[in-house]
Amino acid sequence: MTDPTLRVRDLDESELLARIFPLLPTGAGVDVGPGDDAAVVRADDGRVVVSTDVLVEGRHFRRDWSTGYDVGHRAAVQNLADIAAMGARPTSLVVSLVVPDDLPVDWVTGFARGLADATTPVGAVVVGGDLSGGDAVVAAVTVHGDLQGRAPALRSGARPGDVVAHAGVLGASAAGLDLLRAGAASPADGAPGAPGALAPYVAAYLRPEAPLAAGPAAAEAGATAMLDVSDGLLRDAGRLAKASGVTVDLSSGLLSRDVTALVPAAVELAVVTDDPAGTQRSHGWVLSGGEDHGLLATFDPQVAERGLPPGFRPIGEVTVAGEGGARVLLDGDEPDIPPGWDHFRP
Repeated sequence: MTDPTLRVRDLDESELLARIFPLLPTGAGVDVGPGDDAAVVRADDGRVVVSTDVLVEGRHFRRDWSTGYDVGHRAAVQNLADIAAMGARPTSLVVSLVVPDDLPVDWVTGFARGLADATTPVGAVVVGGDLSGGDAVVAAVTVHGDLQGRAPALRSGARPGDVVAHAGVLGASAAGLDLLRAGAASPADGAPGAPGALAPYVAAYLRPEAPLAAGPAAAEAGATAMLDVSDGLLRDAGRLAKASGVTVDLSSGLLSRDVTALVPAAVELAVVTDDPAGTQRSHGWVLSGGEDHGLLATFDPQVAERGLPPGFRPIGEVTVAGEGGARVLLDGDEPDIPPGWDHFRP
């Protein structure tokens, strides 16, 4: 750790980069890494899967809740999950970071460590990026992936009769965010190794974990459609339904274990806010909560009969196509709650 009083303004750009580069992962597949005008990476498949995402202070995270490590980890995971959702293996990242001049240098190096700890387990490396000053922290990450000979898993291939399946958790991040907002939990509750019943929810918001290996496995198994659940199950299922021209019918019975897993958070929130109805929030978190970065996929029923890929479990089915399609239902009816996060609407 550096001197905690050291600020970004106390270093020039080269000095700050010199503290960042040694913390970032490097590895095979990179001919030219950080330090030149551009990186050179190999694409053995002949195709490159590319995605990008951005985190904006005050919109996507708060510095009084999230450490630099948290934001770096989260920035990596949300991008890695998009690559996995295409059925690809993440290979390299380009990271741009905007920082205020009064930001502690420890925050910046923590960000780099968070990136490294999220990317190293999947063999992805950071190959470059940009650094700039600004009024708030902004982290923009572009990630590349390798299909390894597989066809990409798109949103548009779901067919009537397919089984709808999910890998990962649902609603935990949203529960953690609501606990923090209400003062029912503190960021310390989500620190690594923190005890207590609320720790998993707060940690899921601060540092989500995505089932990255499940994406390529689903593609190998013949997933007909797939996407990352980042904005809520209903909203993202709706995107799959629209792209495929089908109706996705989710099952509350198959989702009941997810609801049950969030009951302790809902009960605590109800107590703190003195709102008995708060005990019912677990249902909404599962259906509308985002940023867990699980994977939603559809599979031919014969694939499901043989056994879904590791990590996936059924949560519904694909029904009609064409007229009356492009909808999401819950037990055959229209859900009566908002579908999830939209960047440009409350």
